[in-house]
Amino acid sequence: MNARPTLYILDAYSRIYQVFHAIEKSMSGPSGLPTNAVYGLFRDMLSLPRLRKPDYFAVAFEGEGPNFRSDIYADYKAQRGPMPEEMRPQIPVIKRLFGAFRAPMIALDGVEADDVIATVARRAVERGLDVVILTSDKDARQLLNKHIRILNLRDNKFIDVEALRADWGIRPDQVVDYLALTGDTVDNVPGVPGIGPKTASALLNEFGTLDELLANLDKLKGAKQKALTEHADTARRARTLVALREDLELDLDWEALKLDGYDAKALKALCAECGFRGFLDEIVDDAPPPPTAVWPVESYVLVDTPEKFAAFLDELRRQPKFSVDTETTSVDPLRAELVGLSFSWAEGSAYYLPVKGPMWTKKVLDPRTTLGALRPILQDPDVEKVGQNLKYDMLVLAKSGVQIRGPVTDTMVLSYLLESGERNHGLDDLSRRLLNHAMIPITSLIGKGKAQVTIDQVDVERVAEYAGEDADAAWRLEALLAPKLREAGMWSLYADLERPLIHVLAEMEVAGIKVDVPRLRALSEEFAARLEVIKAEIYAAAGREFNIGSGPQLRVILFDELKLPVTKKTPKGEPSTDAEVLEELAAKHPLPRLIVQHRQLDKLKSTYLDALPTLAHEDGRVHSSFSQVVAATGRLSSSDPNLQNIPVRTEDGRQIRQAFVPGFPGWSLLTADYSQIELRILAHYSKDPALVRAFAEDRDIHTDVAARIFGVAEDAVTSAHRRVAKTVNFGVIYGLGAFGLAARLGISNRDADAFIEAYFKEYAGVSDFIDATRRHAFEHQRVETILGRRRAISGIKNLTGRNMSLADRLAVNTIIQGSAADLIKMAMLEVDRRLKAEGLRARMLLQIHDELVFEAPDEELPQLAKLVREAMVGALKFDVPLRVDVSAGPNWLDVEAIL
Repeated sequence: MNARPTLYILDAYSRIYQVFHAIEKSMSGPSGLPTNAVYGLFRDMLSLPRLRKPDYFAVAFEGEGPNFRSDIYADYKAQRGPMPEEMRPQIPVIKRLFGAFRAPMIALDGVEADDVIATVARRAVERGLDVVILTSDKDARQLLNKHIRILNLRDNKFIDVEALRADWGIRPDQVVDYLALTGDTVDNVPGVPGIGPKTASALLNEFGTLDELLANLDKLKGAKQKALTEHADTARRARTLVALREDLELDLDWEALKLDGYDAKALKALCAECGFRGFLDEIVDDAPPPPTAVWPVESYVLVDTPEKFAAFLDELRRQPKFSVDTETTSVDPLRAELVGLSFSWAEGSAYYLPVKGPMWTKKVLDPRTTLGALRPILQDPDVEKVGQNLKYDMLVLAKSGVQIRGPVTDTMVLSYLLESGERNHGLDDLSRRLLNHAMIPITSLIGKGKAQVTIDQVDVERVAEYAGEDADAAWRLEALLAPKLREAGMWSLYADLERPLIHVLAEMEVAGIKVDVPRLRALSEEFAARLEVIKAEIYAAAGREFNIGSGPQLRVILFDELKLPVTKKTPKGEPSTDAEVLEELAAKHPLPRLIVQHRQLDKLKSTYLDALPTLAHEDGRVHSSFSQVVAATGRLSSSDPNLQNIPVRTEDGRQIRQAFVPGFPGWSLLTADYSQIELRILAHYSKDPALVRAFAEDRDIHTDVAARIFGVAEDAVTSAHRRVAKTVNFGVIYGLGAFGLAARLGISNRDADAFIEAYFKEYAGVSDFIDATRRHAFEHQRVETILGRRRAISGIKNLTGRNMSLADRLAVNTIIQGSAADLIKMAMLEVDRRLKAEGLRARMLLQIHDELVFEAPDEELPQLAKLVREAMVGALKFDVPLRVDVSAGPNWLDVEAIL
């Protein structure tokens, strides 16, 4: 039996709002047009035809003017605020996007998109088509049947009849009655008070329909009977409001709905307009696009006998450069077992050396012999090694006593340096974008979920294809990316900074840092007891018990029962209960303040106190992974665990640092922290005489600024003055305007604006630097750090003035933070070099923001402190002196200055 053709219907505004709130709002085109929603839809329209292969496609929009539901209920959707200002200008561009993709847009005045979808879906099924509705709206569930499904693009999960039963416990024909009972907060449709999802499902399973339920109210008792008796008309009205129309008079041209390629010229013009350079490689002139390039996996050689290995070694020894990749049993390199290695030194050619495989196979090499023969080649300082995320391979091989030495070229880092704003630099993504090739998915070998196996349990012939492709792809990518980096003038940034840093980070990850597990458990018990006290206070303030972690229940308490004002709504139109809202409401009632305290304490407990002991390895240390390719500014990021997010401004957060300790008796931790480095870099770039002089004379910068903007002597500066000055100082770097400053300091917008104006009057050089940065970003569409690290910047509109757009803030912040990142990375390289040169046993363990953490024997502390301070102060030359605070102690918290 032939499969039925499929129609995909996109609920336009459902998806537009979804991507608008999901994608970073700082995205803008060269003209400054916000583009995050356009980007999301562009990505959808490129991937949907390739991944889902629909036969027909349509886009449903809202029609102009009021609809019949507003006539029935005046407050229908009344709670929805106006369209976000940054979304409004994107709608015409999105409609042009659909036009370029030849996707018919269907709308009818006075009619909602949901009704259009319902009508088109019904008529499509009658025509013999299957239908997939692309929406996140739950109203569409009433349309489900054996030929109609829903796909939420947010999580790529289908909802069908069975999924509906599992989720709501009802049939599709009961959805309308279910929503009539529970109401729909998104559309402001009131249901029956006290009837929640579980109750509605139980009632419909017992009585079948709303009409039968209302006809048999005598069979109910108590609150349910009372609520349904009093609100029967409300439920009937709600049923009318949520029921979708399937009988619209739509003139459908089914031939026009057939998906038939796209207008490549129009799409490329949109890419230029919006700054979507990454999409250009996916658009081909003769649409629809051809299948992705297929590489000849039969040319990947399985080296599985001593004879083949000897021949392979002869070839490898002659290569001045080759790519290398490892296959392992885990994504954690320090816990992974080596399964095999793959090599390539010519496009389309690769070799796979298995050293571990299924117990039934004999096609593996002896690990000891293999690694012993490879060791001198991999450690040869004159041979260049190419790879993707080579730090992982270094860590894996180091466990077997093999060091990757000599120049290394990491394609992941090259890609990041060229496109620091790009979110994904993984091999699969780079291969697709740059090589037009879809890599073999790992899940095709090892499976998913409970059925997943490790790669050493897969036939070595299949692993050879997968591993060979990895080495081949890295070789091809290096040939593309390295010349581009040289052309961009950033090769020295890689060769002199990022490349040697890979080795340093690998050594730091191997070292890890010791955690005091008993201390963590004691703190966890202490926090648990405090949480119970706060919970009791929350229940008392609320007047009843409820699930504190439940957003819907908290909304009921705050806004329905306590009648607190709704200050912000979620993308779904529900009252927000985020931290910002709760902080604002805390002045009106004690409950929001208690919820904030509970959330903060609970997060610390779960994220650190309970998690860190489970993340510790057999050596009692946690081995955080440091990535060079995440932050667009060049900062390192930390993960598994993320040690950069441990809060240090609260006493509770600082206590967690106390559980990080040296790993050996008679050793201490030493910390070295740049003092006010971003303000010093601001002084360097702005060359403002007052700022430069303050740092040259080693004056307290916040006191100095306070004295100037308040017009008082330094000895007359109060703590309140200094607090304002400190907030203004850092606010300048982060583009904080009068409104933001007022919110942080609890002052009026007028006073905040006066402080900012006073600051720029006293420090005119800072204002000149910001204006110069704007002009440079506007003219060159990028900014650069002190070592030439680049970040693309678009959307600069105003070249002067106090009001800074997001693009303005990114430009200034990238120069300051990016240069700070360059500085501490150079310092890490110099510290590492001197530690080895002076033969110290001390080890560098962590890099957290502007701080380095070491462990060392107590007798080495004076020498280490002097070495570290000299290396950090002298890492780069600035026009203002750098200051480094060095402390040591028995743990990360209890450290005292030693220099």
